[in-house]
Amino acid sequence: MSEHSLAHHDEHHVDMDVVDVFGFWIYILTDLILFASLFAGFAVLHGNTFGGPSIKQITSLPYVLVETLFLLASSVTYGFAMLASYGGKKNQVGAWLIITFFLGLSFVAMEINEFVHLVMEGHSWQVSGTLTSFFALVGTHGLHVSFGLLWMIVMIVQVFKFGLKKEVTRRLTYLGLFWHFLDIVWIFVFTIVYLMGAV
Repeated sequence: MSEHSLAHHDEHHVDMDVVDVFGFWIYILTDLILFASLFAGFAVLHGNTFGGPSIKQITSLPYVLVETLFLLASSVTYGFAMLASYGGKKNQVGAWLIITFFLGLSFVAMEINEFVHLVMEGHSWQVSGTLTSFFALVGTHGLHVSFGLLWMIVMIVQVFKFGLKKEVTRRLTYLGLFWHFLDIVWIFVFTIVYLMGAV
């Protein structure tokens, strides 16, 4: 391959990297708008109980606190995975990702359990505007975490199969940004929906 061809190939590769990064941040921005809309909807509808229960009456703050700790801990363990990736420690990266996955899975399992109990007790999203906005906001976040867990499985396989190649490390970085973004969104959910709802 000639020097001109190599230079063209490298330039094309850099261009694709820029496109990847730009596309990822556009996605995060659209997600931000989505969650902002759901928070706005909750702010408008959270008092519209129509004689039904309020958020305070149907949720357990200690239960949600444990749920929150699982997700926040997963953010820390993901950080350890990224630190290990910078040192080229493939096995450590895989191990931290597996731990992160199970912490995230515990969060999703607790959220599903909460939803199932609410529906079984007659507090579904059809009861009032309050519960519609609650299920929409919390459920959308849970779906994002579930998607993140599927993405994490793919990355665990890629780390063990391909090692810490540049492409794999870049995808790990994208997943990390997505995962930390979801943690930040959950802090707002926990504060606005659960803490303020408990007052």
